[in-house]
Amino acid sequence: MNKNKNMHQNKNKNHLPVLLNEVIEVMKPKLNESYLDLTAGFGGHAEAIMSITKNPKESYLVDRDQFAINYLKQKFNKLGSKIIHNDFLDASKDLLNSNIKVKLILADLGVSSFHLNEAQRGFSFKLDGPLDMRMDQGQSLTAYHVVNKYSRDKLIYILKEYGEEPKSRLIADLIIKNRPISNTLELAQIPQRVWKNSRTDPSTRTFQAIRIEVNNELNLLSESLKIWIKLLELNGRLGIISFHSLEDKIIKNFFKEISSYDYLKQVKILTPKPIIPSHNEIVNNPRSRSAKLRVVAKIKT
Repeated sequence: MNKNKNMHQNKNKNHLPVLLNEVIEVMKPKLNESYLDLTAGFGGHAEAIMSITKNPKESYLVDRDQFAINYLKQKFNKLGSKIIHNDFLDASKDLLNSNIKVKLILADLGVSSFHLNEAQRGFSFKLDGPLDMRMDQGQSLTAYHVVNKYSRDKLIYILKEYGEEPKSRLIADLIIKNRPISNTLELAQIPQRVWKNSRTDPSTRTFQAIRIEVNNELNLLSESLKIWIKLLELNGRLGIISFHSLEDKIIKNFFKEISSYDYLKQVKILTPKPIIPSHNEIVNNPRSRSAKLRVVAKIKT
């Protein structure tokens, strides 16, 4: 038990919060401001922001992963922060129903290094692990079920829509032909066979598609955005870090909609173009390379 605990703690230390300096620069946290982190993970962004706000008792840290929750409790409970084990949609609904409003909201939508480095979680196509991919280990739907039980049409749909995979039909057919597929390396071989001379690993798209399906990521994001605006106090700031074009498009279009036309205008866009990582950050943390930060400020309730 202690060995596992130490292993998780070591991995937490290696988790680098993406675009941290840029988040601080654009969102401009101030002393005594309240804070909601909807994907708190291992608290990298939260620790930096709360070191400025000095207001842990009005800070809410949300995550759907039990390991992250255990770590957040260990690190922040003693400060009086509220640790919430839930997905960000249900957590947001609960906070709204409790009439809670905050000045700062951050959502980092990326898969953490902890998830990718832990073979047993099944997120990585480079490590041999079970087909899991659940952010919340309490849910029943796993990648194994998607890969081995979904119909051809449904597989084609998620590969095309969620993975933006041009050869979705070929990959779906090979998945079905090779069932049962029991682990991540077996699954990774299928897009690799379809894309024999690809410069980048073609498994990325397939794994992204299945992960999005397992965790209902795009639907959760779409439903949450309007609630996040309602949770903001006047002059509050909402920052969202996305990692692929599907998420960024949803965020961009929503921000555009609520910042246009006088009768709809609720926010001011603080990032006319999304902020991306510096060259130095990408060198130090290659997984940050696709990150995009968009931030708005609430100007009307």
